[in-house]
Amino acid sequence: MRAALAFAFLVGSASGFSAPVVQECHAVSSAVSDQWCDTNCNHDPPNCPPALCRCGIGPAPGPAPSPAPGPAPAPPPVVGAYHDMSKATGLQGLQTLAANALTLPITRLFLAFVSPTLVYLPGSKTLAGAGMGIATTAVDAGFKDLSEAIAKLEAGGVEVFLSMGGWNYNCFPALYMGNSVAGYGSHTPNYWKVEKFGGPSNCTADNQYCFVCEPRSEQTSLDLSFAVYPEPAKAPTWQAATAYVEKGAAGSPAPVWHPEILPGKVYADKVSGLTSVVPGSGKFDELGRDPYRDVVHLAKELGCSGVDLDYEEFWHADTFKTVAQGGAAGTGPWELHQTSFKLAAILKDLSDGIDEIAPEMQLSIAAAAVGAWGGKWWGGNLKGTLLEVHAQFPSLLAKPIAANGINVMAYDLSDDQAFHECPTDQACTLDQQVAFYMGTYASAGIPAIVGYELGTPAYPDPTHDRSHQLPLTVEALALIASSVQHKVSGGFLWEVYKPTADGEATATATAQAICNAVMRGNARCSGKFPDLAPRGARPAAARTDRLVESVVESRSAA
Repeated sequence: MRAALAFAFLVGSASGFSAPVVQECHAVSSAVSDQWCDTNCNHDPPNCPPALCRCGIGPAPGPAPSPAPGPAPAPPPVVGAYHDMSKATGLQGLQTLAANALTLPITRLFLAFVSPTLVYLPGSKTLAGAGMGIATTAVDAGFKDLSEAIAKLEAGGVEVFLSMGGWNYNCFPALYMGNSVAGYGSHTPNYWKVEKFGGPSNCTADNQYCFVCEPRSEQTSLDLSFAVYPEPAKAPTWQAATAYVEKGAAGSPAPVWHPEILPGKVYADKVSGLTSVVPGSGKFDELGRDPYRDVVHLAKELGCSGVDLDYEEFWHADTFKTVAQGGAAGTGPWELHQTSFKLAAILKDLSDGIDEIAPEMQLSIAAAAVGAWGGKWWGGNLKGTLLEVHAQFPSLLAKPIAANGINVMAYDLSDDQAFHECPTDQACTLDQQVAFYMGTYASAGIPAIVGYELGTPAYPDPTHDRSHQLPLTVEALALIASSVQHKVSGGFLWEVYKPTADGEATATATAQAICNAVMRGNARCSGKFPDLAPRGARPAAARTDRLVESVVESRSAA
């Protein structure tokens, strides 16, 4: 509202001229260009964020604007945790958490994951089409059990968000292999997976394209374990979302949509030359439904406080990249505008769905560590995607910001400088990298909260390069808690019942550290996660809890 008023078109009186005066505008932030500012600040209505653009004064000032409203009240602090519902103990774990809702060390629980290709018919009260993979034989696929547990958690003061996506439900094995892992030559961090099979030509559906999405040990199914975020072209709601993005996109290139990448159908990729079946269910297309509306219906009928979007389509960025200014097609750098446009359309569809279906519902987003980092992009991640969404479509982050729900996945990081994996030479340890990435969000004006991963990181692959992993040790947690966590208003962990080893921070210790940094004195800061195992079965975990507390206390005292 402030920007729209500050840079509104200048018009004459009612009896005089009314043509808008075109202003000369320029960028004051590296996140946008002068052309972007000229186009957006002179648009009707204007979109001219003062943190990004400045414009010259026109020949005659218009009437004084009405006083702008004061800033919105800050959202309450968040101590969050994800819970993996697809584990064999997923439902048992949720029910255990629900039974102890009043004493959990968190204020928000994310239930992971529903598929982005889900189908939910309002009023059906079944999870059969949700893709959650809950280990139950119930006719409703766990809907009743889930809703009862959610009701207990909500009544006990813990908000529950239904999370869509996760890594597997973002991974297109063929295109991730062809355009990401093997798309930049052989000197890339994950190329060893392809090399094991003798090169890209030997990566086929029979070996899940060299098991690039998940290792063989995970026993995933090419047909059932993976998915993509679809573009449900038959749904008017998705059509409206893409039209919004097309209208708001500034400069070149224009958004290009790919509804032909339809789950369950064969897709021939012109970049890699691969032809494969798109992972995920195409049932939503047969029914003409929009999964981004169905997830809101489902969350509402389960009794959730919010929906969480976990978007991580690396394959999309690497497949539809464009050459950056001064770059070259074969060597880069490149731009990932198309992936930012797709993310924006999904956010728009979800946001409109909440407004129409459940206006009180909140929206959060699991954001890439590099998502707010500007500068040159050399492929292989989602660098700057959220920064571009924020610059071109700032209103789309209004709901996540209001919910204190920009959840930065500041983990699965590496210190392998052979692949330039430290963001700077001075930021290679886990706490240094977390501080760096959270700093990019602060610099971009995107309020965000810190993410922590428990146990063994998923990246680098522990069977191949454990030496460059950066696990959340007791010491690392203490450093992050004392140097980064207090600067933001929340944090979250992945995931509640993930195993941890001696010397690694436990779920309880991590949640308590976040809580004490953002809401010290609250009774939840002394709460604990209940154990699924018999009491006394995890003495090492208890020792680690106490050790983290003592380290944090000693650093605070210092």
